[in-house]
Amino acid sequence: MPADKKLKEQIILGIDPGTTIMGYGVIRCVGKEVEMLEMGALHLSKYPDHAVKLKRIFDRCISLIETHAPDHLAVEAPFFGKNVQSMLKLGRAQGVALAAALSRDIPVSEYAPRKIKQSITGSGAASKEQVAAMVARTLKIPMASMPKELDASDGLAVALCHHFQLSSPRMQAGYSGWKAFVSDQSDRVKS
Repeated sequence: MPADKKLKEQIILGIDPGTTIMGYGVIRCVGKEVEMLEMGALHLSKYPDHAVKLKRIFDRCISLIETHAPDHLAVEAPFFGKNVQSMLKLGRAQGVALAAALSRDIPVSEYAPRKIKQSITGSGAASKEQVAAMVARTLKIPMASMPKELDASDGLAVALCHHFQLSSPRMQAGYSGWKAFVSDQSDRVKS
């Protein structure tokens, strides 16, 4: 890339929705450089009323949006399970997170759990522990500093997955063909 071409900063908020624990992670991306800004988990089990849990999710998402001004929100899509009530509640939690972003005109994307695992570890069948280890390695976070709750690292994994999708040449618009792509990658291609 030519030295005069300024790299655009992108802030991505990743959400691992849940009605017991919602994990979240915020990353800053400049080109291929990525750093963690914040990660954490919102504990909701102390609230017996489902509507109150949804309000807490909305409020926390708005707070993260106001603090970090993300360019994108990425959320893990609910996986299909046997318990219809659990699926309904999880879908509502996801919808509330999406609504928070959309209320601030932030573009949203959703990714299937297998897609996130594949993107982070190379295997769609990876365990939560494997995902957390790769998130720590990718973001250069010492394992001792990683939270015990895997929901927080899952939130970061969602954000990283979105970053990888945005970084993929297939996702970038504006290439008129292979030569234009190679020309743009001149710093990475040896002649």
